[in-house]
Amino acid sequence: MSKIIAIANQKGGVGKTTTTFSLGVALCKQGKKVLLIDADPQGDLTTCMGYYNQDELQNTIGTLMSDIIYDKEVNAESCILHHEEGIDLIPSNLDLSAIEFSLVNAMSREFTLKNSIENIKDNYDYILIDCMPSLGMVTINALACSDKIIIPVQGEYLAAKGLGHLLKTVNRIHRQINPNLKIGGVLLTLVDKRTNLSKEVRNTIDENYGQYVKIYNTEIPKAINTAKSTSTGNSIFEFDKNSPVAEAYKKLAKEVLSNERERTKNETSKIR
Repeated sequence: MSKIIAIANQKGGVGKTTTTFSLGVALCKQGKKVLLIDADPQGDLTTCMGYYNQDELQNTIGTLMSDIIYDKEVNAESCILHHEEGIDLIPSNLDLSAIEFSLVNAMSREFTLKNSIENIKDNYDYILIDCMPSLGMVTINALACSDKIIIPVQGEYLAAKGLGHLLKTVNRIHRQINPNLKIGGVLLTLVDKRTNLSKEVRNTIDENYGQYVKIYNTEIPKAINTAKSTSTGNSIFEFDKNSPVAEAYKKLAKEVLSNERERTKNETSKIR
């Protein structure tokens, strides 16, 4: 069965898109079949993967969700783009902004995204959703169809400020909409190893939220090559495979897979 992971934080600039792309490629390198979904109308993930003319894309995640809302025939396969690094993408563009308003009066509005990918989800081991920096209806849709959420948090004081609000939203969605949703963990990103600031931020998050959520052991360092790679349409693995950032995302993928195996083992033990 496919595992769906939302990469979300209502704060922008914390590395959601880079994490979605890089973790997706890292999981692919571990032998997993991976689909990425760009659930942000700005289409940053789509751009980072080399699809620059978003307005010319005929089929996007917005197209799929619109078809569900207006009860049209859905063909998710027609929206999938195949990236040269072995992962697939359902792209996005500004059309998704209109969906936010259409969802207000839609039937089963929280499950529009879930219904959009229902026929293709089992073709993949992992589906990663790059969420927009808000907690609007499209993001709620992403959380409503996900098994877990990974929360990138920049290694700076103010970055952790909105974490409590996000966790409350996740818990509310867990109670009212998606009982399968779990918090995969908090991922520290853009970490500057030359200072103690990220260590202090990690300790602050651990003190305030550590009893509720996991904090990944892996930390993603700040590096100029990460920004450079996004302008080439390739991941950090293709651009600079020996960089500290590439090594960090390899470790994160292994940590995600290890946590998944451990959770499956525990759930199996409970059934017995």
